[in-house]
Amino acid sequence: MKILVADDEAPLLRFLSRGLSAEGYHCVEESTLHNLITRIKQESPAIAVLDRMFGDEDSVELLPTIKSMPNAPMVLLLTAVDDVKERVNGLTLGADDYLCKPFDFDELLARITALKRRAGSTAVNDSFTVGPLRIDKDSRIVTLCGEELSLTKLEYDTLFYFAENAGKVLSRERILSRVWRSHSDPLTNVVDVYISRLRQKLSVNSSVSIETLRGNGYRLTVKLTP
Repeated sequence: MKILVADDEAPLLRFLSRGLSAEGYHCVEESTLHNLITRIKQESPAIAVLDRMFGDEDSVELLPTIKSMPNAPMVLLLTAVDDVKERVNGLTLGADDYLCKPFDFDELLARITALKRRAGSTAVNDSFTVGPLRIDKDSRIVTLCGEELSLTKLEYDTLFYFAENAGKVLSRERILSRVWRSHSDPLTNVVDVYISRLRQKLSVNSSVSIETLRGNGYRLTVKLTP
């Protein structure tokens, strides 16, 4: 999912972009309010994380224009002004959520996840299923028997690779190359560590499992229930 992050404070802009990219989002940055509308038209982000104030300029004034666009992004406003009237004004003009500075990055992620769900209620999801396992490629949300799994970026990437190759044997070398983009020594235990984590998270349903084939690699299997 693409997220546009706009802030005139360079350190915060870099922090947000790097943090969201590490979580698997495709981030684009904008540091001026003057170029914001053009960037949104060019990039077509699903979510726009906007600082409220750019010097003396207020990004809220652009919300009606942003929200009138075809496929308008969800908008999360960041502000240092914790004032109820200001929040109400921003939400009235088109903001989908509000977050006051300073904020915890985990809360930012939670709010973005909530916006993804709201956007997904009307969007066509690019997803596929493997037995009771459902993977939404756009939102990077994985559910098992309808329950969402809490996965880190690398756990998701590893499980996704297994799911799209369900029933096939995957060697450590292939997993390292695909998920970690690495050609490191295949004897490293990083793959074992992540597979162990995934097994724990998949253990809530015995029909989906990752098997070890000694000397060959691993395989995601699905047991069909009668």
